Amino acid sequence: MTPSTADQAPHAQMSVEEFEQLARTAPETVTLEFINGKLEVKPVPDGDHDEIIMWVAMQCMQQQPELRLYRERGLRIGGYRNGRARPDGTLARAGRFAGDGEWSSPERVLMTVEVTSHDHDTEARDRSEKRDGYAAASIPVYLLIDRDHDCLVVYSEPERGRYRQQHSYDYGDSVTLPAPVSITLDTEELKEYAR
Repeated sequence: MTPSTADQAPHAQMSVEEFEQLARTAPETVTLEFINGKLEVKPVPDGDHDEIIMWVAMQCMQQQPELRLYRERGLRIGGYRNGRARPDGTLARAGRFAGDGEWSSPERVLMTVEVTSHDHDTEARDRSEKRDGYAAASIPVYLLIDRDHDCLVVYSEPERGRYRQQHSYDYGDSVTLPAPVSITLDTEELKEYAR
């Protein structure tokens, strides 16, 4: 099967179809993503990373019980959906992904969440490539929990492949996530995971 140009990013390492075949056959211990035409290996999370994701999930469920924070849900992102990402968290209404296969449309996703890993690719991957892919997919809110700088960055109002709004908050601040999320995070607990 010849890949279509819509499935291929400029200078892509492979087509989306080739990536999906590779991802299906990868060992369970490896999580692969396809961002801006580039194959990415997602780092294995450490304990603090897991605690932070659970912290976000608990705050979301306490304030909006009809929402769920899905871990590493496969999403089609980027221009013409030519990327594949597994956000650390994907916030959507309960039941949103019922019946979906491995890769879901970003429609009706309210927010994606990434927690930075302590590796050399975090700058490009979490702070720019994934951010831009989520904006291109029109995901209303992107929450980046940046462990290198002990802060949260909230991106919102996607338009033409970019987020128009960006606000940074220190650990300990009260952070109100914009609509359609409309949840206020008490970030004091994040200080426990600062290293």
